[in-house]
Amino acid sequence: MGSATREALAGATARLSSVAGAVDLATGEELFAAGRIIGDSSHLLAALSDPGVEPAAKAALVRRLFGTGYSATTVDLLDTVVASRWSSKNDLLAGIEELGIRAVAFSAPSSMSIDRELFEFARAVTSDSSLELALGSKLGSTEQKRGLVERLLGGRASEQTVAIVRQLVTQPRGRRIGELIRYASTIVADEAGSRVATVTVATPLSSDRIARLEKALTGSYRVPVRINQVIDPTVVGGVRIQIGDDVIDGSVATRINDLRLQLAG
Repeated sequence: MGSATREALAGATARLSSVAGAVDLATGEELFAAGRIIGDSSHLLAALSDPGVEPAAKAALVRRLFGTGYSATTVDLLDTVVASRWSSKNDLLAGIEELGIRAVAFSAPSSMSIDRELFEFARAVTSDSSLELALGSKLGSTEQKRGLVERLLGGRASEQTVAIVRQLVTQPRGRRIGELIRYASTIVADEAGSRVATVTVATPLSSDRIARLEKALTGSYRVPVRINQVIDPTVVGGVRIQIGDDVIDGSVATRINDLRLQLAG
């Protein structure tokens, strides 16, 4: 992520926080829909992401497109997005999507664990190649994928989780669906002031070990850290921990690979 995008995203997130009282699930859904409309038009995307176009002209375009059908809060947030400079066109689209995910997370009660629902669904998807293909294949229609999400999650997960997954299968932009859903879970956790650690092990950790690991990571990062466990026999033993861009790799598989490289050298 370029420095321009980081700054733009920070500004958009701050704006979202400042209008939190007016944000609801519909705000997130409208941001998702706006991102899809902008992403489906190369001319529109180019105009809104061009740093040479005056912010006032971009804001006027946003209001012509969305001013009558969308809430004032959504239009205000889109104004903030297009007024900023982004490192690339795709970053602008990703920024609108992230803002939508954060808005959806805003609308959930504190007792609801959307990040855990997302991670559990991501694990189900990545462990079932036929399901991952059905949700991520370019050959399937968008309507079929959205319908599949409704059948799989409807009544079993929160409407916030369904809304996020529905967006991700509708506009994947070349990304793998399992990774997308896991990434969305980290955004939701961040919005709640916590972090998600993906812990990969060969065999399941006991609840006591998970609790100790969460406590240690919470102490290190100084924010609540939640563990999402991935079972992968190929790591052989040990543990691999990823929190955002940080990776702590103490797996046996990596040690063996390092040893092979040393012997080969």
